[in-house]
Amino acid sequence: MARSSAAGANIEIANGAAIDAKSQVLAAIGGLVADGKAEWSRTASGEIELRLLSGEVFLLGEVAVTRVA
Repeated sequence: MARSSAAGANIEIANGAAIDAKSQVLAAIGGLVADGKAEWSRTASGEIELRLLSGEVFLLGEVAVTRVA
């Protein structure tokens, strides 16, 4: 079944919104790091680990953020 042009446009808008949201989250995390409230590093497996000074630890994935501690 062929996809309508409206459906294709909706997917493009959704993808653009997801990219924009990811950029905003990364900018906010970068602000925490710049302010000395968090540290981030790349793990041996290539993931980005975020450690907040309050003790929480997160893995930043391509499409999700997972709290690990």
